[in-house]
Amino acid sequence: MKTIVMLMLVSMLMIVAAPAYSAEVIQIFHCQQDENATEKDVVAAASEWLKAAKTMKGGDQLEASLHFPVVAHMGEHDFLFVIKAPSMEKWGMFMDGYHGSPAQEVDKKKFDNICDCPDSSLWEPIMIK
Repeated sequence: MKTIVMLMLVSMLMIVAAPAYSAEVIQIFHCQQDENATEKDVVAAASEWLKAAKTMKGGDQLEASLHFPVVAHMGEHDFLFVIKAPSMEKWGMFMDGYHGSPAQEVDKKKFDNICDCPDSSLWEPIMIK
């Protein structure tokens, strides 16, 4: 009886916990653009990075966007590079294979030459209805 109750409890907890793990996640990088780089250069590098990232395990459903300020922005970054994954699990699979990956090669060969993104954070968005 004790085992059955424990199995029921675990099953119920898994049902409740499943939505928490299936929520999408976004990583936001705060970047400084090099003096000689243009927005067009940044967009081209980000596009190449996303194409490479989509070839990796866990990266097939990644989405990316760049956010440049439109009106007076004072701060420590010139733009944001935002990457969205459909779940924490997919993000984890992607990050587990990042070292030595095609996406890391684009980081080294393209992004490092046009910008510096020293700070980032991982977020769980909650849509407001």
